[in-house]
Amino acid sequence: MSGKPELRGRAARLARLFPAGPRQAARTPFVLLVVLLLGGGLIGLLVLNSALSEGSFRKDDLEKETKALTDEEQALQRDIDSYSAPDALQRRARELGMVPGGDPAFLDPDGTVKGVPSAAPRSSADTARAVRPPEVIASGLAAVTSASDAPSPAAAADPYPAAPAPTAVPTPVLPPTPGR
Repeated sequence: MSGKPELRGRAARLARLFPAGPRQAARTPFVLLVVLLLGGGLIGLLVLNSALSEGSFRKDDLEKETKALTDEEQALQRDIDSYSAPDALQRRARELGMVPGGDPAFLDPDGTVKGVPSAAPRSSADTARAVRPPEVIASGLAAVTSASDAPSPAAAADPYPAAPAPTAVPTPVLPPTPGR
C-alpha cells in the first residue's frame, strides 16, 4: 500500500475535483489583474481630485459674488436709510415747496369736530419762489421772476390760501456705489 489512505464515498468525489500534484498558478493573469486594478484606482483618484478642485474654484467664485452682492445691498440700504432720515425728509419736503401743517381737527363718529383747524403758515420765501423749467435748472441759469409771481392782496386776505407751486430743485448727485 501507498502512504495515502484510500478515500471512499463523498471524500473520494471531492478529491477528484482537485489536481493530484502540486501545480503552480500562472502569474501573468494575476499580475495583469493587479496592474489594472491599481491603474483604475489611480485614474479614479485623479478624476475625483479634479472634480473636487473644480468644485473648490466654483465655491470661491460664488463666495466672491456673494461678498460683492452683500456689499452692494449694504450700500443700497445706507442710501435708503439716508433718504428716509427725518432731517433728509424735511429738507426734501421744503425743496418741493411743502410746509409743516397747521393744527389738525378730528371728526368723531357722531360727526362732531374736535379741535380748531388752522391753515399751514405761509412764509414769504415760499411766495417769492418761481417755478423753473428743468432746462434752466440744468444749465444753472437763474430764473427771472415776473411781477405776476408776487401775491395779490386778495390772496393775502384769503383764510385758506392755496399751496405754493412746487419748485424744481435738482437732486444732489451721489457718488457711485462701489462694486457697480
